[in-house]
Amino acid sequence: MPQTKIAGIGHYVPDQIYTNDDLTKYMDTSDEWIQERTGIKQRRYAKKHEETTTTMAAEATKIALERAGIDKNEIEMIIFATLSPDYYFPGCGVLLQRELGITETEIGALDIRNQCSGFIYGLSVADQFIKTGMYKNILLVGSEMHSMGLDFRTEGRGVTVLFGDGAGAVILQPTTEENQGIYSTHLHSDGTHAEELAMINPGSHGGRHLGKEKYGYPDEANPGGVFVTQKMVDDHLLSPNMTGQLVFKTAVRKFPKVINEALVKNGFESSDIDMLVPHQANLRISQFVQKSLGLKDEQVYNNIQRYGNTTAASIPIALCEAYLEGKVKRGDLVCLAAFGSGFTWGSALLRW
Repeated sequence: MPQTKIAGIGHYVPDQIYTNDDLTKYMDTSDEWIQERTGIKQRRYAKKHEETTTTMAAEATKIALERAGIDKNEIEMIIFATLSPDYYFPGCGVLLQRELGITETEIGALDIRNQCSGFIYGLSVADQFIKTGMYKNILLVGSEMHSMGLDFRTEGRGVTVLFGDGAGAVILQPTTEENQGIYSTHLHSDGTHAEELAMINPGSHGGRHLGKEKYGYPDEANPGGVFVTQKMVDDHLLSPNMTGQLVFKTAVRKFPKVINEALVKNGFESSDIDMLVPHQANLRISQFVQKSLGLKDEQVYNNIQRYGNTTAASIPIALCEAYLEGKVKRGDLVCLAAFGSGFTWGSALLRW
């Protein structure tokens, strides 16, 4: 059975840089406050009405295709991970197909809704397609345009200061070469605290877990209901919410555990890792994980300082930069890991 290798990788981040000081124009915060809690110094925001989650994905894809040495028409499957799609539906997979100009091939397009863990989940799905011989060229993308859905009031700063826009893409192919490709992937979830890191509205929940009066839903006697109510708009209920301490405490437990799961499965120890690329959730989380695993600075790649948290896009963006900087080389043992909304988390261990 063949292994799955990353044959080409690319990333795209918008030109517009928003520093922590820039955010002070909109909310009561400071550069010191943000850096102390998150490690973030700046992030990128896409140009409204010009760039979208899909267009950024297309730019990253073009680079990945060139590095893989294949034509866009050789793509046999698109897997697209995002929590900030262009439309509520359809998903970005078909929009990317159209953007790339490959609709004539009528390939499948799958959308992944696992937020921060989306790229890892997508990688695991693609790995099965490759190993079974179903496809030979899969495009896996993580892309996010968070800036279009954030609350820039002081009340929303706990979430807003964290996130940025960007995209990363990989071309996945089979390989029979020894010491190359994905060893294993590991996926987990626990929905107990789903609402503690979520964008609740708009949705069909009707306030079931949250209190109907609070969220302004119409009387149940109304057979049609209302998807978006005026109360949601007036009370700023159309943006993400997060219970930061719970998320942090859970992440620092799950990250090391799922990384060790991948290492034990394949007979390695943390000292064998050449590069750990964690989802860029919070620099403090990454530092905690690094310390708990006994890893050196050169064994962990972080770029959250420059881009903030780009959720599904954060791992491919960071992996691409590490590759371009020569920090990930042929034969290196690379571990990818993510934790996020749901809660969902996962890891992947591969030989570059």
